[in-house]
Amino acid sequence: MRRDLGPQTWLFPMPVLIVGTYDENRVPNVMTAAWGGIRDTKQIAVCIDPGHKTADNLRRAGCFTVGAGTAETLAACDYVGLVSGRDVPDKLARAGWHAHPGTHVDAPVVEELPFVLECRLVSFDPKTGCAVGDIVNVTADERILDAGGKIDAEKLDPIVFDPVRHVYRKLGRVAGTAFADGKKFK
Repeated sequence: MRRDLGPQTWLFPMPVLIVGTYDENRVPNVMTAAWGGIRDTKQIAVCIDPGHKTADNLRRAGCFTVGAGTAETLAACDYVGLVSGRDVPDKLARAGWHAHPGTHVDAPVVEELPFVLECRLVSFDPKTGCAVGDIVNVTADERILDAGGKIDAEKLDPIVFDPVRHVYRKLGRVAGTAFADGKKFK
C-alpha cells in the first residue's frame, strides 16, 4: 500500500555541491548548494538564494565552480553551508581549505575537493535563484581516477544529502549496468 506524503522537496540522491566564486576583492568564497544537478548535455543548474553573497559574486563575475562533497570533506562541506561569506569572509580558511584559480574560468577551485566543474554563467533567475552554467572543464585529482583516466566513484567517495532525515549518506555499491540491464525487456 502507498501513502500520500504531500508535496515535498525530496529526491534521492541529492548531491552535496560546493559552489565557488570570487568576491569583488578576489577573495574566494564557497557555499553548499542543497539543490542542483545536470541540466543539459554540458550544463549544470544550482539553486542559490538570490540574497547570498555567492549569488552576487556569480552574477558579477559570470562564472563559478562546482565541487562534489566527499566523505573526507563532509564536515567542511557542512560548515561552508552553515555560515555566510558576508559574516565570515575567511570561511574557506576556517574550513581548512585552500583554493587556486580555475584554468578555464575566473573562479576558485578548492584543492581539497577532488572533483570540480568549471562553469560559465548562462543565466540566473533572481526569483527562483536558479543559476545555469555551461560546463567548460572538469578537473579531477589523479587519486580518484582509474587506470583509464576516468573518475572512479569509489575513490571519489561522494556524499549525498538525505532531505528527509537531514543527514549525509555515502553512495553504495554498484547495483547494475546502465544501458545494458534493461535490454532483457527488448
